[in-house]
Amino acid sequence: MGLSNKELPKIGFLYMDYVLRFFDHSNFKGWPNKIETVTYHWKNDKDRFIKEVKRKKIDVLIGNIPATAYETFREIARALPHVRFIPSMDTQFSNKSKENVTRFAWKYDLPIPKTYIYYNHDNAKKFLKKTEYPKIIKKSYGPSNYGGYFVHKVDSAKEALDLYKEKKYHPQYFQDFVPMEADIRVMLIGHKPVCAFWRRAPEGEWLTNTSQGGSMDYMDVPKNVLDLAVKVSKAAKAEYWACDVAYGKDGKVRILECATAFAAFPYIRDWIGQYIMWSLSEGRFKKPHMPMFNWEELGKIDASLLRTMRHIQFGKFSPSFDGEYFGKKKKSYGGKKVFLHKLDKEYPVFDVKRRWSEEWPSEKWNYQDNLALNPAKSKSGKSAKNTPKPTGDESVESAQEERITHEELTSFLTEIEGIGKKKVSKIIEHFGDVEEVVGVIHQNPSILTEVKGITKKLAEKVEAAWKKLLK
Repeated sequence: MGLSNKELPKIGFLYMDYVLRFFDHSNFKGWPNKIETVTYHWKNDKDRFIKEVKRKKIDVLIGNIPATAYETFREIARALPHVRFIPSMDTQFSNKSKENVTRFAWKYDLPIPKTYIYYNHDNAKKFLKKTEYPKIIKKSYGPSNYGGYFVHKVDSAKEALDLYKEKKYHPQYFQDFVPMEADIRVMLIGHKPVCAFWRRAPEGEWLTNTSQGGSMDYMDVPKNVLDLAVKVSKAAKAEYWACDVAYGKDGKVRILECATAFAAFPYIRDWIGQYIMWSLSEGRFKKPHMPMFNWEELGKIDASLLRTMRHIQFGKFSPSFDGEYFGKKKKSYGGKKVFLHKLDKEYPVFDVKRRWSEEWPSEKWNYQDNLALNPAKSKSGKSAKNTPKPTGDESVESAQEERITHEELTSFLTEIEGIGKKKVSKIIEHFGDVEEVVGVIHQNPSILTEVKGITKKLAEKVEAAWKKLLK
């Protein structure tokens, strides 16, 4: 049945001055209640913005956060614990910078070109003098390639050092050059691919951006590319997502970019709106049906027309004349011939639920500010104290964050009097996985009391043991 009008959460659109709007009311066609709008005006607008959200009694704020406002909205989200942000601030971690994309990929063991991040420029200089070339140098801050204008290929240490001397990029972020057949943009809603297309570089060039003369087409996106995009979207816990996948000449696929902020035709934003309505209403509104490889057919339409097409709907396959085209058409996919409509079961739409713990808290992960080239000054004019020192990332070619295993978590919790293996299993089952439990313990152990048998006193013991462990 779904929720009644009174039971539906109150939605608000998160807008910002000078930033293009991803959603508007037309994307949420049929939502019965008023949708509020709250606009962030930059500078010292945080407190006013928080008060307006509270005054309007908004339950769900929908909108993308640009890189320059990401850290401020981390603070805003903490001040509004009752409000669900869509996408969540953890999901939008990759929006902020290429460095964040890399750290996200390192954590989840996602394939990317070998990447190097240096905040200590002297260490970078030493490494650049001894490493192999070519290398790709990128401006890290900001989620996109900026049309390729801040992405550079260097063939020697001299080129690299001269470039950094001119551009002043900080941190110094670079990757091994991977020869590519092309790269592929995949867009997903609820972890289901809804659009995918190739971007190919002009002959003799290496940049695939269409603004740099690259071409694009929608046909025959490989299975391993779509499978990787789904894996990445699930790792990000993303309601909607896009990632660029490098299709290497060595036959391997690697993540280049990923974010919730991406260019999309209006009908894709309509699908996202329908998906969010379905999810928030507990099924009252219809889940959009987006058949696999729909983009191959839609891609045959002129782009100027696609940019104006709205509210495109597909019916699910049924053995009737209406479903004849998608019912009988087969496609070579994954080494065999399959019916198109059967792929929808292989790539279902998932209902992404709210998470209550922070995966990427800024105290730990805001390297861009914590390791700024020129530390922020206090009002007295003196340099800020306790400026963090560069991490171990700079002495190695890549870094993997250590992840707590099931056995390690079990060992930690069972050392606390009153918690046995059965209670540990209940805790993990309740929160979904080990990482989510660790997040709850790290951010707010009192939430453990949601699990039957975990009292407030036990939760306090867990908190004390965790703090002791971190010392």
